[in-house]
Amino acid sequence: MELPSASTRSLILKELKPTQNLLAVSKRQEIAQIQKLYSEGQRHFAENYIQEALDKITQLQELKIHWHLIGPIQKNKVKFLKNHFEYIHSIDSLELAEKISEKALEINYLQKVFLQINLSAETTKSGFDQAKFETAWPKLAQMKGLQVVGLMTMPPLENAPEKNRKYFKELKKMGQSLNLNEFSMGTSHDYKVALEEGATWIRLGTILFGERIKK
Repeated sequence: MELPSASTRSLILKELKPTQNLLAVSKRQEIAQIQKLYSEGQRHFAENYIQEALDKITQLQELKIHWHLIGPIQKNKVKFLKNHFEYIHSIDSLELAEKISEKALEINYLQKVFLQINLSAETTKSGFDQAKFETAWPKLAQMKGLQVVGLMTMPPLENAPEKNRKYFKELKKMGQSLNLNEFSMGTSHDYKVALEEGATWIRLGTILFGERIKK
C-alpha cells in the first residue's frame, strides 16, 4: 500500500501554530509505513490497541518515536502499559486513573495523561460525562504518578466538521477553567475546525497513511 504524498504531511504542518502538534495514528498500519513517515520527520505516533502497540514498539525500538495510546484501556491490561507510552489520551474513569497511577508509582514513572470527556453523550463512546468529571476532578488533579496535561474528546464521526465545532469549543472552555491548556481533538475529517478551536494535538490516520489494513 502506498502512502499519501509526503507533501500531504508538509501541507498539514503549515496549518499548525507553534503550540499545535501532529499525531500520526498508526493503528493497523504496516511497519514500513511508519518507518517511511518517520523518515519524513514524524516523531509522534499513536496506537489504539495495547498489544499491537507493544509489538510495534519492540520492532521499532531503535527509532526515537514518542508513542501515544489513544484507544480505550481495559483495566486488566493496565499492567502492560509500564513506561511504554509518553502520553495516554483515553483516561475515561476515576477507577482507570487509579489503576494507572498505582502501576506508575510501582516503577517510579510519571505518566502524562489526557482525560477523555464524552461531550456528545454517545452511549457507544467512553469518557467522563460532565457531571462525573466535575465530581472526579479534585481526585484526578492530585493523583500521584499521573500528570494530567489536558482533555480529549471524540465528537460523532458521522458529523460534518462544522457540526463538531461546538464540542471543540466546549472542551477548551472546560480545560481553561481548570488551567489545562492541552487539547487532543480533531481527526482526519474535522481537524481544521479543531485547530481553529484550539486543538494542541490533532490525531490523523488515513489522511497520512491511507486506508488501514482490513482484519
